[in-house]
Parts: sequence; C-alpha cells; structure tokens
Amino acid sequence: MRTYRGLFRTPGAKGFVLSGFVGRIPMSMLGIGITLLVQEVTGSIATAGAVAAVFALSTAVGAPVMGRLSDRFGQARVALPAVLAHGGALVALMLLAHAAAPTWTLFLSGALAGMAAVQLGSMVRARWSHLLDDPAKLHTAFSFESVADEVIFVTGPAFTALVATSLNVYAGLVVAVVLAVSGTTAFALLRSSQPPVVRHREHRGSPIAIPGVALLSVVLLGMGAVFGTVDIVTVAFAQEHGNRAVAGLLLASFSAGSMVSGLWYGSRAWKLTLRSRFVRGLGVFAVGLTPIVLIGELAPMAVALFFAGLAISPTLITSFSLIERMVPATQLNEGMSWLTTSIGFGVAVGAWAGGHLAETFGASNAYGFAYGCALLAAVVGLAGSSALRTPVVSEYRSHS
Repeated sequence: MRTYRGLFRTPGAKGFVLSGFVGRIPMSMLGIGITLLVQEVTGSIATAGAVAAVFALSTAVGAPVMGRLSDRFGQARVALPAVLAHGGALVALMLLAHAAAPTWTLFLSGALAGMAAVQLGSMVRARWSHLLDDPAKLHTAFSFESVADEVIFVTGPAFTALVATSLNVYAGLVVAVVLAVSGTTAFALLRSSQPPVVRHREHRGSPIAIPGVALLSVVLLGMGAVFGTVDIVTVAFAQEHGNRAVAGLLLASFSAGSMVSGLWYGSRAWKLTLRSRFVRGLGVFAVGLTPIVLIGELAPMAVALFFAGLAISPTLITSFSLIERMVPATQLNEGMSWLTTSIGFGVAVGAWAGGHLAETFGASNAYGFAYGCALLAAVVGLAGSSALRTPVVSEYRSHS
C-alpha cells in the first residue's frame, strides 16, 4: 500500500481523486437501476435491457465528443453543463416511468441521459497523465483508478438492487443523480490540476486513426459486451432463482475479483512489455469466464463470477497505459474517451442481447453470449497485437 500512498503527495491529487470518485459512483448504479425500474413498470426484462442498452449506447456516442470538447475548452466548461443535463434527463425518466408514459419516452429520456453523461474516469486519468512524468508512478495511478472503479462496481449494484427491491424502485436512481451532480461539480471547480486547454490549430485529427488505438477500441468493445451481458443476465439469473435482490451481490462479486487483481497488479514493477501484459490478460479473461456457462446455482455462481473478474482490471489498466503512450498529450481526454466509448458500445450490445437471450432461452444459456464475446476479444487482440508492440511517445508529450 506504500506504493499507492505516495501518489497523494502530488499537488492537487487528493481533491480531484475524491471528487472524481464520488461523481462516478453512479456509473455502476445506472445500468441496474434503469433495468429494475423499467422492468417494474413494463413487466418485461427484454424492454428493460433495451432501455439500459440505449442509455449505454448514448453514453458511448457522447464520450469522444465530450473528450474532444474537454481538450479544446477545458474539463470544467464541459462537465458542469453536461452533468446538469444528465441529472435532468434521469429525473425525467423517473417521472415518465411513474406516470406510466409510453415506452418510447423512456427510451428518449434514457438516450438524453447517456449523451450527457460526464466521462469522469477519462478526465481523472487525463489529470494524472498531465501531472506525472514518471511511467512507474503513472502505472500506479492508473491501477489505483481501476481499483477505484471496481470498488464502485462492487458497492453500486448491490446498493442499488437492495434499495430498489426493499425500499423503492426509484431510490437508487435518486441517489445516483445526487452523487453525479455533487461530485462532478466539485471536480470541475478544481481547475488547477486539469490539463491545459488545446488551441484549435493543435488538433491533428482524431486519436482513433492511430492503429493501436483502433485495435484497443475493438477489443474493449468485446469486453464491454461481456460486461453488459453479465449485468442484465445476472438480474434474470437471480430472478429465476427467486431472489432478485441478490443480483447486486452477484455483480459485486464479479467486480470484487477485478478489484483484488487491480490492487496486486498496480503494486508490482513489471518487466513484461505492455503488449505482452495486454495479450495475456485477454487470455486469462476468456478462460476465467468459462465456468459461468456451466453453473446453475446462486452460491457457486458468486464464486465463479469472482474468478471471472480477476483479469478485468489488469487488462483495462494496460489499455489506458498504452493509450497514454500512443496519443498526443493535447488529446488525452479524447484518446482515453475512445476506450470508454468502446466499452459503452459493447455494454449496449451486451445489455440488448442479454435481455433478449435471457427472456428467450433462460439466463444460464444467455451467459454463453458473454463467453463468446470474451473469446472474440482475445482472438482480435492477439491477431492485431503487433500494432501495440512499440507504442510511440508523442512529440507533444509534456507534463507539468
């Protein structure tokens, strides 16, 4: 833990880490919160999965746009109006659900909420990359942020499922709105640590044109599909076993595996290249998902999901580290947001497919889609890994 404590001697780090953590807690709450709410008001897990998919898809579409705007105008000027629009759209979704409005209005409000979702994970990592010039410290910082994400995903789904099923189906989303607005506002007001604003003439196309960035985006699309499928299918799996409230705990187990491996991974000094770590992480990810397609009981599934999650953080940490080396410093927000976008697109596909497959073939069979996506991601990552062999440190790279 000494490795992680050293990060917070960086000027301004404590403030943006804490506010960024609070502001992105809702990212783990909204998928399951929307799913449970829409299922309650429509009676259909397929419709619930579709609305959650639209939200995730819209988030993915908006992420690179928000990243480019953040690079050009500064994080604060983008995050503040966006989070207000995001919160307003979520409130509208809840009001429309309460009023039994037509289903298309739920899709519309979900789409607007997703488009305005602030990419705090990318923004926090961009601040670390701006402030740190030591690759070892940056590796630790990215590891810490991935662990923070997993802490969020351990607690968020369990809390949301618990309050939605035991108190009120709207309660989880209400808490998510409050956390998103308060945390993002506090983060945006800490301007001293944000990366400098990019002049218009400094833009040289989009980072997605870099072959390595394109490859990472495709692979993380597959990983995102696994996440989206597991989210929706696990809700259906718990419901099939007569205990819908335990869905959050099952998803927390999935994230807990990733959190534990992330802590271990970030505390080590690695001799393997980033490319080697990335390819091996994908292999472990695919192998680790194998048991979930074979299990039909709640307790064994919790154990299987824990082990299935072990490769998540190391693979994502390595992906962000590769992006940091391949993308110009003046486009860090947009470069990192492409990974967020890819995961978001994958989550949307997985949520849609998971909902329909679970309703048609049953939850246990629907897990097979997640397994197939993991295998595909591993194959693509291995086949295209030459694009990651020698990441180029950009001529623009400069740190404070």
